[in-house]
Amino acid sequence: MIVYIHITIMSDDNNIINCTELDSVVKGVLLQFVDRANFGQIKYGTNLDRTDLSTSDWIQHAQEELMDGILYLEKLKQTVKTSQNKFPQSNRRGYGGT
Repeated sequence: MIVYIHITIMSDDNNIINCTELDSVVKGVLLQFVDRANFGQIKYGTNLDRTDLSTSDWIQHAQEELMDGILYLEKLKQTVKTSQNKFPQSNRRGYGGT
């Protein structure tokens, strides 16, 4: 599926950043950022421009998000390890096996 995204970003110093020449990976990440920002605005009724949190609060939020990320990575590692145990490399046709 091809997704066309037209994104024009104005930087803080009023320079326009042209996003049309970016690769598909960067465009996909930008789209995810926009989707996440919209979701957060709807769910929490605010955005990252909020001023009600202290530096310590922001650090706490970041730590919690990163801890979640570590848990997701560990789960994926376990899933991959389990899959590799079920299908040893030598038994996988087309993946280096014979």
